[in-house]
Amino acid sequence: MISFSNVSKRFPGGQEALKNLNFSIGAGEFVFLTGRSGAGKSTLFKLIPAIERASSGSVIVNGQNLSAIKPAAVPFLRRNLGLVFQDQKLLYDRSVFDNVLLPLSFSGFAPKEAAKRARAALDKVGLLAREKANPVQLSGGEQQRVAIARAVANRPAILIADEPTANLDTDSAAGIMEIFAAFRQVGVTVLIATHDLTLLGGGDHRVLKLEKGELVAGGDQP
Repeated sequence: MISFSNVSKRFPGGQEALKNLNFSIGAGEFVFLTGRSGAGKSTLFKLIPAIERASSGSVIVNGQNLSAIKPAAVPFLRRNLGLVFQDQKLLYDRSVFDNVLLPLSFSGFAPKEAAKRARAALDKVGLLAREKANPVQLSGGEQQRVAIARAVANRPAILIADEPTANLDTDSAAGIMEIFAAFRQVGVTVLIATHDLTLLGGGDHRVLKLEKGELVAGGDQP
């Protein structure tokens, strides 16, 4: 479902953020990506939805080689991806419902279908009763749940999250992880970047570890 073969990423000026990465993630896997700040986790994540392109090697997502993908095909690629960013990127002048609805509208869903999917996603994260609230009225954990609902409203096959529990208290972080585990149970492939090693204990998952742009553990699977 996701395959990196000899992938490197260099930025202008010569900075090499990723070096010769080789790993595969199969359908329905739950994978953590770990490493210190600056290890390259966010850069790796940006390659999967083609926000960034690899400098060398091949990135294949759902059978598509992203080194050859045309710009017009990128929106179709992203329809099968759910993206959760660390800073959430919520619109604070819109309701919770509108935050989840907006990407569906941009993706071309009919209004009734988009509304149905938005409410179903909010229900999955336990926030359907708060659909009329604005994000500023929610706690940090609830705001992250809105971001997750927005990411999964299009029912993606792959869900990737960049530090989704950063700045959350222990109980809120545990609740977020339970949501991700529930999506994995219904067949969604989940990839989570985190520097919080307490999240890694227990559970059926694999750990990819980056150090200075190099993969030092968990590669070349499944």
